Amino acid sequence: MRDKLVFDLIEAEEQRQRKGLELIPSENYVSKEVLHALGSVFTNKYSEGYPNKRYYGGQVNTDKVEQLAIDRAKGLFKADHANVQPHSGATANEAVYHAWLEPGDTIMGMELSHGGHLTHGRPGTISAKLFNFVRYGIKDLETGELDYDLMRDVALKTRPKILLAGFSSFPRELDYAKFAKIADESGALLVADMSHIAGLIAGGVLANPFDYGFKIITTTTHKTLRGPRGAMILSKGLVGNPLKAVEKTVENLPTIIDRTVFPGIQGGPHMHVIAAKAVAFYEAGQDDYHEYCKQVLKNAKVLSDNLMKRGFKLITNGTDNHMLLADIKTSFGFDGSVAELTLDKIGLTLNKNVIPDDPLPPYRPSGIRLGTPAITTRGLKEEHMILIADWMHQAMKSYKDDQKLNSLANEVRDFAISFPLPSDH
Repeated sequence: MRDKLVFDLIEAEEQRQRKGLELIPSENYVSKEVLHALGSVFTNKYSEGYPNKRYYGGQVNTDKVEQLAIDRAKGLFKADHANVQPHSGATANEAVYHAWLEPGDTIMGMELSHGGHLTHGRPGTISAKLFNFVRYGIKDLETGELDYDLMRDVALKTRPKILLAGFSSFPRELDYAKFAKIADESGALLVADMSHIAGLIAGGVLANPFDYGFKIITTTTHKTLRGPRGAMILSKGLVGNPLKAVEKTVENLPTIIDRTVFPGIQGGPHMHVIAAKAVAFYEAGQDDYHEYCKQVLKNAKVLSDNLMKRGFKLITNGTDNHMLLADIKTSFGFDGSVAELTLDKIGLTLNKNVIPDDPLPPYRPSGIRLGTPAITTRGLKEEHMILIADWMHQAMKSYKDDQKLNSLANEVRDFAISFPLPSDH
């Protein structure tokens, strides 16, 4: 018997995605092939352990598909090893912390309101209860330059065991060479959380932290990588037997990480998700993916320029990546929550977001966050960014005018349906 309630909701969500434009920078559309792998019979299989080192029988195909995902990930990012089992970016970060640290050790990460992620030390998270977090942040809000001098001073004073480069809402590129110099002086392990920009690194349009001496990269596998919801941990070092304990050294990081993911914090891996990751990594290795990544950056630049022309105050006055952060309170006099709901009404989906040192609370912050990965996957180009900027501006100026918002919603819908979802092909 078919579960009509659930499948009707699946159909409704498909129509919502088809008739609107996804501007949330952490979202994307996967290919039909990724969806097929995600819904495959690999979901039936328990596979605790690692390829050729499992605790269950019947692993002839799971071993092969996981090894494919590992090898493809290593190739994309120039890593010595990849653990493709983490269920989420948060889990991946937790695994790295537990692999290298003892409770009470210090981690240096980006200030949360300046763009850091929840797992970079937000009070109330498990990691913040176990480890001591110290901060760095933006020095110049007009350019987005980080305060590397203060970062160095704090690092030399606190001697963090991990110096964490990465962000959740920061529209500029990090200076990995400066991170490396500070880590060398302070004795910290260099870790990069590249969840937002991993696809752009794989596509060759943004710098790879491994080229600057980083030892670990954590990332989600969705977002710009266009894979299934999940994560992985990439590392440099010697790949050993995950069933055998090794000395806690930088050289042994791949083995230490494997042992921390399983059996440390996870049980059985989701093999259907790993199969879908393998497909996504294959797609990211193709020439057209490199072109996609270049278009993501072109679209983001045109969108940012045209929003600023229409009175949007953008944090750092633009973007170097796929992401934009706008101060709606300064631009239009109301908060980001109102902006999110207003744009939802016309079919433009993005999220409210704090801005650096935001005086407003997280659930009604001053800003919004948006980006171009998903709309670029749909096939939108630079000229379409001008349309989106204009729709956003009209919506902000008419946020109390339901008739105007309905008219804009019709325009957005008619436009969106002319760009099929990848699953429609």
